Amino acid sequence: MIQIDNLSKNYGTVQAVDSISFSLNDGEIVGFLGANGAGKSTTLKMITGYLSPTSGNVHIGNQNIIDDCIDIQKMIGYLPELNPLYSEMKVHEYLHFHASIRGIIGDEFTKSLKRVVNECGLQGVVHRTIGNCSKGYKQRIGLAAAMIHDPKILILDEPVTGLDPNQIVEIRGLIKKLGKKKLVLMSSHILQEIQATVDRIIIIDNGKIVADGTSEELISNAQGMTQLHLQVHEADENKIQNMKAVIPSINLKNISQEEDFFLLTVEYGNNSDPRKDIFKYAVDNSWTITEMTVTEKNLEDIFRNLTNQSTQGVEDE
Repeated sequence: MIQIDNLSKNYGTVQAVDSISFSLNDGEIVGFLGANGAGKSTTLKMITGYLSPTSGNVHIGNQNIIDDCIDIQKMIGYLPELNPLYSEMKVHEYLHFHASIRGIIGDEFTKSLKRVVNECGLQGVVHRTIGNCSKGYKQRIGLAAAMIHDPKILILDEPVTGLDPNQIVEIRGLIKKLGKKKLVLMSSHILQEIQATVDRIIIIDNGKIVADGTSEELISNAQGMTQLHLQVHEADENKIQNMKAVIPSINLKNISQEEDFFLLTVEYGNNSDPRKDIFKYAVDNSWTITEMTVTEKNLEDIFRNLTNQSTQGVEDE
């Protein structure tokens, strides 16, 4: 388990990460979301020991990132957003290079190479030059390099950036498979991908944690008001305006008239469901309802509501 305690990072007078705390459990796949400049990459770099925190600490077991940085880095596999590949090297040469840095040589390397080639699906490219591999395979190669020492923790910064839909599905399946064996923390700008891949979501905004939970929990907690869209024929605008007086639990948010019908947007709280009352009101006034659609919030709505889109420009992510 990873415990982040009051972690902060300042760049001069700008505070990129502001005293955040959260824990990550073994066997979890956790998505880390935030707008550009929110503090995502800075946080990931502090967890991996790439950056030193201004204050606070990261604990893994009985060790911490300040006093035991090298030991903690041995437990972590890190794939940064800019995948650091050497395009002129062959895949097996690149993985041998990473393994040798970590002291994995001889028979131990042979076993490690076989493991990551199988786990990352690199059988067809292991002897190919990296520069001749597709973007999807390059991400797999980066993952294999991060996993060559069989770490307990994987930290992935934007692992599907620049991939096409088919490649994204491939990497998603690989991450979900790895999550059965390891703690995985990943950031991504593709919200649908996060929702499809992770067990839990943490959202950071302006250096502070603003949400933490499953996607279902975040959507449920942020519902607030529900919107109902109606298409109504044979209606009278005065009667539409009077609907609020008859059904006090609703608010009329929008009325627009087309050639022979009205489009209405009605809003109401989660503790009420006025659809039966609206339908009865329509019948009483001889209206014909040809459409009644509830708009449900999704992760993108929650993200927009919780994050401030104006960034401070202190980091690239």
